[in-house]
Amino acid sequence: MPINETPGSDSGSRPRRGKKPAEGQPVVDRAFALLNAFDSDHRALSLAGLAQRAGMPRSSALRLARALVRLGALERLDDGRYVVGLRLLETASLAPRGHGLRSVAMPFMEDLFHVTRQHVLLAVREQQEALLVERLSALDASPVQYRVGGRLPLAATGAGLVLLAFAPAAVQDHAIDTYEPGNGHDGISTSADLRRMLAEVRRGDHAFGRQSRPWPVSTVAAPVRDGGEVVAALSVVAPSTGFAEAGYSPAVRATARAISRRLEEEGHRAARAGGSPASP
Repeated sequence: MPINETPGSDSGSRPRRGKKPAEGQPVVDRAFALLNAFDSDHRALSLAGLAQRAGMPRSSALRLARALVRLGALERLDDGRYVVGLRLLETASLAPRGHGLRSVAMPFMEDLFHVTRQHVLLAVREQQEALLVERLSALDASPVQYRVGGRLPLAATGAGLVLLAFAPAAVQDHAIDTYEPGNGHDGISTSADLRRMLAEVRRGDHAFGRQSRPWPVSTVAAPVRDGGEVVAALSVVAPSTGFAEAGYSPAVRATARAISRRLEEEGHRAARAGGSPASP
């Protein structure tokens, strides 16, 4: 996946197709397999489509789908197809690494957006992927495709490179060892290139990348910290033509530091009040 973050942007592994679930597989795993059948290209699915993409018999998919509809996790359209239900949105809004982080970061992101008039992204790391928490985009910004809640590959996006550079060593080693040429931006052709890039990100405390396909875009990203720990990454994505790293980098880094300070302030305030901070 290129650094322009062109996903229909769910780069996570797709469910197995056409196979029975493992014997004794917990029902919660099968329920999540059903929910994971949906993505940005499959927002509404028939029962047959659900079963195929979840890798389970239609009878099992039907029983689970009915239960999930009762709970509000799925909704059934008039034509019989299923879509994700609003109950999941209500539950997801309580996630501190999503809504809490977003609520703190949004005012600063809006300031950065008004300055750059490009794509402004906020992402967190979820295992070996970056999860997009928030985005602001101008109507005339560079043509990219992604969505809040979409997953982006760590090694191929500016925000992902920042998250990977400050991830635990085991996470970095896995990404480097499994890196495949073509899955990074123009400056990363080999695993050695990726290792060198991550070291540069740590030294400079920001990432810069350029991607020529499918259209030329560039990005600058910086870490967002809470208590010294990198908990998110902020980035700007813009057309490569006329892109000046020296111009974007200070604004992105200053905004990331401002968000970091606010997260720490929120954490100290919550600690004094005996509550939980809004940050991750």
